[in-house]
Amino acid sequence: MPRPVIGISTYQDPARWGVWEMPAVLLPAAYPRLVRAAGGLAVLLPPDDAEDAAPDTVAALDGLVIAGGADVEPVRYGAVADPRTGPPARERDAWELALIRAAIDQQVPLLGICRGMQLLNVALGGTLIQHLEDHTGGLGVFGSHPVTPVPGTAYADAVPETAMVPAYHHQAVDRLGTGLVPSAHAPDGTVEALELPDRASLVLGVQWHPEMGQDTRVMAALVRAAGERVASPPRTPDRSSRAPRTPVS
Repeated sequence: MPRPVIGISTYQDPARWGVWEMPAVLLPAAYPRLVRAAGGLAVLLPPDDAEDAAPDTVAALDGLVIAGGADVEPVRYGAVADPRTGPPARERDAWELALIRAAIDQQVPLLGICRGMQLLNVALGGTLIQHLEDHTGGLGVFGSHPVTPVPGTAYADAVPETAMVPAYHHQAVDRLGTGLVPSAHAPDGTVEALELPDRASLVLGVQWHPEMGQDTRVMAALVRAAGERVASPPRTPDRSSRAPRTPVS
C-alpha cells in the first residue's frame, strides 16, 4: 500500500545561505521528519498568491498539516490588534485559510499545529485570545506542560492519557468556531486541542508542537486517516481525477 502523501504549509521569509540572500520558502525540518516517522510522505506547500489553487492542491494530497508560525492577523476574526500581537503574515493567512476550507470541503484529513489550530478555529468563525502568559519556556525556548484529553474525542482515541507536550505560543482559542469541540485542555483551562466531530475524515487542531517532541501519536492519527482515504477514496470529481500511484516498497 502506498504511503499517504501529507502536505505541510510553509513560511515565506527572507533567508541567507551561501552567497545568497532572498525570499525563501522555509519550514523547520522537524515537521517532515515527524511525518516520515509516522509513516507518511511529506511535501511542502508554499504560500500561493492564487487562493483558488487551494482546491486543486488539496485534491493532490491524502492529508494536510497547517504548520505553526506567525500570529493570525486579528482582522481575520473581526478584532483590533493587541499591542502584543506580532506582525501579520497576510500571504500565509489567505493561503492557509483557503487550504483549510478546501480540506474540509473535500474530506481530506487535516491537522493544525499551533497557529494551524488557531487558523482552523478562525476559518470556522471562531475568535482568538491575543495574549497569554506562561505558555512558552522563554523567548525562543519551548516550554512543557500537561494536556488532558476530553473522553470520547478523536484526540483521546490517539492519546488517552494526560501527556506532557512541548509548547510555544502566546495566543489561544477564545470563542469556538462552528461545529468545533474542545478535545484537550491545559491545567489553566486553555483549549489545547479541538476537532470537528462526526466527520468522515479527521479534522484536528493541537495548540502545542508535536514535531518538537518524541511522541508521534498525533501525527500517526493523521497519517492513519490519510491511509484510510487512500484505501477507500471518497467519490468526488477532484479526487477521481488523480492518477493512481505506484505502491512504495
